[in-house]
Amino acid sequence: MTWSIAYVALIVAVNYGFSAVPLVHGWPPMSLVVGFIFIVRDFAQREIGHWIIVAMLVGGALSWLMADPFVALASVTAFLASESADWAVYSFTRASFRRRVLLSSLLSTPIDSVVFLAMIGQLTVVGAVAMILSKLVGLVVLLRVRREATV
Repeated sequence: MTWSIAYVALIVAVNYGFSAVPLVHGWPPMSLVVGFIFIVRDFAQREIGHWIIVAMLVGGALSWLMADPFVALASVTAFLASESADWAVYSFTRASFRRRVLLSSLLSTPIDSVVFLAMIGQLTVVGAVAMILSKLVGLVVLLRVRREATV
């Protein structure tokens, strides 16, 4: 349950950050720090399966209370869109967990980033690219840490 709790906490923290941290020269600085949330979600999904949607909704509800409700709504919408892509990868791909994490991240991070930033009125090429790259860097770092922990 550790990954699932971390996932909910990260949803709230990121949504609060997008509510509190202003744009810098037209792009959201928070786009640089969201990288680990998708990877933590992949590990949480491994823990609780399709119940990950409930964890995401809990994170969204807590965000509604603790952050800007508009940001929370955008977050939940973006997560549902990207979670649908993840669900397809995890449900129909028989690849190893490591490969499924990679495939789901490559598919879901652009979907989530564009939907979220567009809904909160902060969609720029720089912001979207920064958000997508931070998520992919998070993927590489977490997979490396996870691999070293199992060796």
